[in-house]
Amino acid sequence: MNVIIAGDGEVGMHLAEALERSDHNITIVDPHKELLKMVESHSDLMTITGDSTSIKVLQQANVKKADLVIAVLHDERTNLLTGILAKKLGAKKVIVRVNTMENLSKESWRIYQDLGIDGLVSPEDIAAQEIINLLRQNVATEAHDFAGGKLELLMIKLESNAIVVGKTLEEVSEKYKHIDFRALAINRRQNTFIPKHDDIFHEGDLVYVITKPHAIKELMQLSGKIRFNIHNVMIVGGGRIGKMTAKRLENDMNIKIFEMDKERCIDLTNDLSDTMIINADARNVDLLEEEDIKNMDAFIAVTENTETNILTCLQAKAFGVKKTIAMVENIDYIDISQNIGIDTIINKKLIAASYMVRYTLGGNVSSLKCLSGIDADIVEFVVRDGAAVTDKPINKLDIPEGAVIGGVIRGEDSYIATGNLQIQAEDRVVVLVLPKTIQEVEKLFR
Repeated sequence: MNVIIAGDGEVGMHLAEALERSDHNITIVDPHKELLKMVESHSDLMTITGDSTSIKVLQQANVKKADLVIAVLHDERTNLLTGILAKKLGAKKVIVRVNTMENLSKESWRIYQDLGIDGLVSPEDIAAQEIINLLRQNVATEAHDFAGGKLELLMIKLESNAIVVGKTLEEVSEKYKHIDFRALAINRRQNTFIPKHDDIFHEGDLVYVITKPHAIKELMQLSGKIRFNIHNVMIVGGGRIGKMTAKRLENDMNIKIFEMDKERCIDLTNDLSDTMIINADARNVDLLEEEDIKNMDAFIAVTENTETNILTCLQAKAFGVKKTIAMVENIDYIDISQNIGIDTIINKKLIAASYMVRYTLGGNVSSLKCLSGIDADIVEFVVRDGAAVTDKPINKLDIPEGAVIGGVIRGEDSYIATGNLQIQAEDRVVVLVLPKTIQEVEKLFR
């Protein structure tokens, strides 16, 4: 596939890295020559210095033969114009990053579709929804649902009191076979692997598990986790992510937002009807106490400053807050943050990039999620009639190394992928796959 990426920021770079592993022909267009030199020094990607809204520059990038153009610059107007021009010049598909709620409205989306844009992506909007999902599955470090919740993928950190610690995967599967679940991957000391029947669970393991909603309670008991209700939430940072999160939660929970910028506080007051707005620095420990942090169920730090987010989450943990979520802009900080006690780390750029990667796969991919805790993707395939994956039961399929089938959704029913389950056409199949294997796995579903 010929892919043009307009924008060499963190979203563009992570996207390029993900696509490069899949043997696509990638061209990066960006006006900043120094950034492109850095790209050239670390990869074999083609780069073009210039403005992506220039017809001449797009033609130089051979846009007429592009299967996909992705515009992820910081300025959404530039992205929109890039997308419109690229489509008019012959690109087959165009995906654009936007930043404002106005451009995400249904009315705007219809207009952009008429102008040739195939998809709009808002990192902030996706990140806010991610936070809400995490609050819903509050004992999990990551949480993703499929088909409206028919299957759930959870990432759980094993505590010292976890029943499964010291036991093999086979022992756990046999003893607790009445619980609908399957362990898909384990991250141990920053090393990710797909567990085999004789692999032993260790304290501190980050385990990715697929399950059904009714089994979550028992599954948490196995991992040493106790589910709890979330009523009181404190948010640090009143930017778009903080505001969107509060707006979606304020009718069901008690929300407080700390925001240092006075003008932004005024905007928040106008936009939020049932949220307390506090114009102050959340790094002030005494103020946190005054605002009753000890009685908070969840603490979410989503300022533009990574260090502030990490620090305030650690302060919240010290006060006994059960669930802490920090937005970390620097991807290199993710592993560190997870190891110092913060429950969940989110990176909006990583989230956005993973959303876009699925457009480079076949039409049978209905969703793709890059997992932040490990170097792996979770992909949902729609099975085509005659696909190789329908030839044999799951336990007889030749699944490429580095991939594991987690679950199957068939109409209103869902199944954990174990034993002799036979995949059928039109099934939706959830697969955990290491990046280097994804193209090979996709061939099974064509």
